[in-house]
Amino acid sequence: MQTRPVYGRSHRCRLFCCLLFDGRSRRRRGGEREVVAGNETVPRRFPGRELCLTESVPYLNNLPSPLAFCRDWICPNKPCIIRNAFNHWPALTKWTLTYLREIVNSKVVSVAVTPNGYADAVYQGCFVMPEERRMPFSSFLDIVEKKVTSPGVFYVQKQCSNLTEEFPELVGDVEPEIPWMSEALGKKPDAVNFWLGESAAITSLHKDHYENLYCVISGEKHFLLHPPSDRPFIPYELYPPATYHISEDGSFEVVDEKAAEKVPWIPLNPLNPDLERYPEYALAKPFKCTVKAGEMLYLPSLWFHHVQQSHGCIAEFFLHFPARTNHLYI
Repeated sequence: MQTRPVYGRSHRCRLFCCLLFDGRSRRRRGGEREVVAGNETVPRRFPGRELCLTESVPYLNNLPSPLAFCRDWICPNKPCIIRNAFNHWPALTKWTLTYLREIVNSKVVSVAVTPNGYADAVYQGCFVMPEERRMPFSSFLDIVEKKVTSPGVFYVQKQCSNLTEEFPELVGDVEPEIPWMSEALGKKPDAVNFWLGESAAITSLHKDHYENLYCVISGEKHFLLHPPSDRPFIPYELYPPATYHISEDGSFEVVDEKAAEKVPWIPLNPLNPDLERYPEYALAKPFKCTVKAGEMLYLPSLWFHHVQQSHGCIAEFFLHFPARTNHLYI
């Protein structure tokens, strides 16, 4: 009997992801910055980046085999944008706002609402999560299409496989998995998510401990990426958790989560970094890429990402939690 090979995470060599040192910086002669790590000095030209990419995120125009994808992208922990990966999905032609309104109609779904577009982000000294509002999907579309106005920024972005849990009517327009990715990782996706929102909805800089596949159905997503080797230059601080709550007058207030543990999060905005407060970030050099409709971004685990999108962008998002791991989370 022929057995299927499994190209799992346990075969990876990701030592460069585990760079644990204190990123204190100082000036060398001539003004060049170096970073002090314990008793060692890391020069401005940080060699870990060269294990990731050169100048930009590469494009693949053809579907890879599971073995080739594992060898060339998963094991070296490198992102890529894949074209022609899901041209056969009916969603590419069917998923307009008009179609979604007709199919999902007034079904009540979960929508993240914030005053400024930033959900799960640092604000006023807290790690603030969005208000999770239950509302008819048709009312949400009225806001996205600007047929009505409502205070705040609205985004369907719930995790935990909301495509199958909240939007089962749409499942037949896509695939439940990316077959070659499932074979490369030796497991099916742990969640498949449906995201749709306003252009003001922004994902703050963070990293995930799982493998991501972003499939853009309509519109564009704009990514700012940092490899794991930039970790020493990216600040983390602990913040008390809180949640946005909208008052009767339409204003937002920040409500503390009582008796909850502090959350480690990145306070820095990579689009406008405060280099006086976080000078080490000057040593980090992000990659930027735009994922357009019909394209798929493979974002490996532990890569930092900040995400913006065009108005009304529709995307499907697959995530695979590791079955086994041999690298250290930092």
